[in-house]
Amino acid sequence: MPLTHTPSTALSATTAQSSGMTRAAALSAASAHLNASLMTAQPHSASAVHHHGAQDTVVYARSGHGAIVTEGGRKTQPMAPGDFALIPAWEEHQEVNNGEEEVVWAIVRTGREAVVVNLGRWGESLKGEE
Repeated sequence: MPLTHTPSTALSATTAQSSGMTRAAALSAASAHLNASLMTAQPHSASAVHHHGAQDTVVYARSGHGAIVTEGGRKTQPMAPGDFALIPAWEEHQEVNNGEEEVVWAIVRTGREAVVVNLGRWGESLKGEE
């Protein structure tokens, strides 16, 4: 497989979305095993509670100060520029930006294309029942 390059001007917002944020696909269907995107959250916003099915997700905080909320809303992991996080497959979570500045994260997931399963509330879906 040859090198695949996506310029920042060619990112696509036609990927699966959650309210409160914008996901822009960078490398979708370029590999059988990985996909990458850029997530932008405006100040004072939060995504829907969601998970990514069987896909593990690596998050790299590029700019801004946000957080990943897990464990049914009981645990908040702050994310500062330069931080990394691993969100395991099926982990219900929510991205939150309570600050005054935009938050931008680079996202890499297992799987050819991103899977986003938006939930109405915490605990709405059980692991493996998609």
